[in-house]
Amino acid sequence: MIKECTTDAFEISLKQLEKAAKHTNISKDVLEILENPKRVLIVSIPIKMDDGKLKVFRGYRVQYNDARGPTKGGIRFHPGVCLEEVMALSAWMTWKCAVVNIPYGGAKGGIICNPKELSDSELERLSRGFIDAMDDFLGPEKDIPAPDIYTNPQIMAWMMDEFSAHKGYTVPAVITGKPVDLFGSKGRDTATGFGLFFIARETMKYLGKEMKGVTVAIQGFGNLGYHTARKFFEAGAKIVSVSDSKGGIYNENGLDPEKVMEHKNKTESVIGFPSTKELTNEELLELGCDILIPAALENTITETNAARIKAKVIVEGANGPTTPEADEIFEKNSVFVVPDILANAGGVTVSYFEWIQNIQHQYWDEEKVNCEMDRILTQAFMDVLEKKKKHDVDMRTAAYVLALERVSEAMKLRGY
Repeated sequence: MIKECTTDAFEISLKQLEKAAKHTNISKDVLEILENPKRVLIVSIPIKMDDGKLKVFRGYRVQYNDARGPTKGGIRFHPGVCLEEVMALSAWMTWKCAVVNIPYGGAKGGIICNPKELSDSELERLSRGFIDAMDDFLGPEKDIPAPDIYTNPQIMAWMMDEFSAHKGYTVPAVITGKPVDLFGSKGRDTATGFGLFFIARETMKYLGKEMKGVTVAIQGFGNLGYHTARKFFEAGAKIVSVSDSKGGIYNENGLDPEKVMEHKNKTESVIGFPSTKELTNEELLELGCDILIPAALENTITETNAARIKAKVIVEGANGPTTPEADEIFEKNSVFVVPDILANAGGVTVSYFEWIQNIQHQYWDEEKVNCEMDRILTQAFMDVLEKKKKHDVDMRTAAYVLALERVSEAMKLRGY
């Protein structure tokens, strides 16, 4: 049985696509192609558990569009994974790669599991089993996976090794997000967070505001939220609230992200950090602050809570955190929303750098990685801003217009 989805993420992605298409000259035929993934793969992965029993896991890989290059996107291990969600995420990856103008199409994958309940040996067998099932459809020129929710460099290393074993030689470029000691790129672990800060910096410049003293609330304090907070803190911003899956903390005088992470590593949650007030993830979204960063899961900002959100700038760290209905409310309330397909593109940008380094067998220092990422994302922000001004639309629609034009032009040139 295919797991039934409780999310309407793919329908949301289609609404966003159709809204933007009205501002382009692409034909109905091209739009119909772009509303459907090119390939959907569903696999069963039988794994022998540590207790000797067999368990079959369900895995997905959706390769949405490859007009601009091999498909690219993460693999998540999560109990909530479902096909509709993976389809939406693969679509967003397609537009994200086009917005930052790197030569990839979009893909996404996932396995229905709770990795917290699996031993390291079970995780390794599951990771290798996924590659066994997907082997024919992956490759540096076909489809290049990467980490996502609850997957990490070690899991990517196992996957790269398994693919290489199938080929009979080492193929580093088949997977990105690998450990630095195994063909990974320096700066990959901080890329999404640093990239989000670069986009936020350009946003504040455009709005004519200084970064110093700006108040910031971050929903989600994993890798992305932590590294984003670090950059804001270094720039003189005040991090007033952060949260994880167990809840959030608030201090109007500001939080030191390094100290909060030390506390989280010891206690497994930000909850209980000294001199803070506890609050829920829902309450964090509605705090009085200058910049709100939703960096958790999809559909956290909807028509039910959008009107209560006080921040005037939202920079989306998570994929799909805001519904179209919430976007309409933000537009009426003059909230400046920087969409996920621009704001969190630092990760895929540095994944692209890792792929280049693997193919060329030349490796960059961290300064070059961050400088190149900053250059690409800053240009992407300016490109989206130009579309916003030209069509008098919000930033999300502008980003989609830019992506649609680039993908459809590639399709046209290839003779689709």
